[in-house]
Amino acid sequence: MAKNLPKERKLMLYEAILQLETLEECYDFFEDICTVNELRSMEQRFEVAKMLREDKVYTEIMQKTSASSATISRVNRMLNYGTGYLGSVLDKMRAKEAKEEE
Repeated sequence: MAKNLPKERKLMLYEAILQLETLEECYDFFEDICTVNELRSMEQRFEVAKMLREDKVYTEIMQKTSASSATISRVNRMLNYGTGYLGSVLDKMRAKEAKEEE
């Protein structure tokens, strides 16, 4: 049973996230569960991913986000060789923004 604990813990976290219904609930949940530095790191990586998806160059991303080239490279690798869900979410967000601008 102890061997399954990390997986159970992981599933429990993601099940909890799926219970969130509003942006405010999501914000408050992550404020409660993460440290300020953890949140800032995730926010920075997400912004880096968005800029990479927009074909921005590393130097521009570094200037705008203060991310290191190692972080940008790691996020780029994730976009290119990861599960694909981050890119999918970014595409959905871009489509929603475009639709709202119409």
